[in-house]
Amino acid sequence: MDMRRLVGLNFAKLRKDKGFTQERFAETSGFTQQYVSDLERGRRNPTVVTLFHLASALGVTPADLVAELDPSETD
Repeated sequence: MDMRRLVGLNFAKLRKDKGFTQERFAETSGFTQQYVSDLERGRRNPTVVTLFHLASALGVTPADLVAELDPSETD
């Protein structure tokens, strides 16, 4: 799987699990809603620093954003 798509899928799942909408995450994190949307669609290639900031805002580790998905979660 493409790493950008993997990060986007992981980010979207974690964001939803934490109860954030894209808009609310953007408001609290300093990222724009457009960036969040592009990230989730695999259209962004975040740097390691950005991964750190995204993970921190979600209360997870950067490794959680790049972890392999369970096959049941890719549908």
